[in-house]
Amino acid sequence: MIESAIFGAGCFWGVEAAFRAIVGVQEAICGYSGGHWKDPTYHDVCTGQTGHAEVVRVEYDSSRVSYEALLDVFWSCHNPTTLNGQGPDIGTQYRSAIFFYTPEQETAARASKEKQEQLGRWHGPIVTEILPAGDFYRAEEYHQRYFEKRGIAGHCHI
Repeated sequence: MIESAIFGAGCFWGVEAAFRAIVGVQEAICGYSGGHWKDPTYHDVCTGQTGHAEVVRVEYDSSRVSYEALLDVFWSCHNPTTLNGQGPDIGTQYRSAIFFYTPEQETAARASKEKQEQLGRWHGPIVTEILPAGDFYRAEEYHQRYFEKRGIAGHCHI
C-alpha cells in the first residue's frame, strides 16, 4: 500500500536524496508545508513570512518499508536540537518538523521523538515539531532531484 509522510529537516535537497535511497520509497518530492500562504514560491518561503518549512513528501510502499524506518532516516539527517536552522541555513523554513497524516503516524512520531530524547545522542532538547499534515506545495522543478542533476552524491550529514 502506498502511503505518504512529510518531513522537514533543513534544506530539502539532502533530505530528498536520503529518502530516495531507501528501498520501498516510491517518490521523494521537495516542497513546502506548514505555512499560511497559498501556492508559495521558493522566494516567498525564503522571506520567512509564509510560515512554511522546506519539506520532503515521501511516498512509500508500507509493505516494503515502515514509517518507523522513515523516522530513523529523518533523525539521522539533521540536528533536531537546532531551532529554526540547520548548519548555515537559518530561518523558520529550515525548522525540524514531522507532519503526520494519520493518528498512527502521530503516535509513531511522538514515540520516536521520545526515544531519541532518551538515547541522549543530542546535546540539548529536541525542538522537532509534530503537527498534522496540511497543504503540501511542490517546490519548483529545479529543486527536484537537485543532487542527482548535478552529479553530487546525496548524503545527510549532521
